Amino acid sequence: MRGELIKILSLIEEKANELTLDGYEPDVVLFGFEAYEFLKNQVNKEFGGEEEVLELSGMKVRLLDELGKDAVVVDSKALGLGLGGAKRFKVLE
Repeated sequence: MRGELIKILSLIEEKANELTLDGYEPDVVLFGFEAYEFLKNQVNKEFGGEEEVLELSGMKVRLLDELGKDAVVVDSKALGLGLGGAKRFKVLE
């Protein structure tokens, strides 16, 4: 259980670092519904309670159902201005 949470946090940090190296400022992580439910369950098992996850690694967490089992680290100020500004990864296989 803890390993899965560490894996997700590591992927978020990795994608955020890649965006930062490309000159972006990542500030939001978008999660698909299944990915968010998995993350929330992992966090609640690790720390107890039934809290919603609102922030990870200093970035806001938002839901986007269409992402399904994936998540995307985003620079919200650069999104839509051209290529780049977002990095997608799989939370669940």
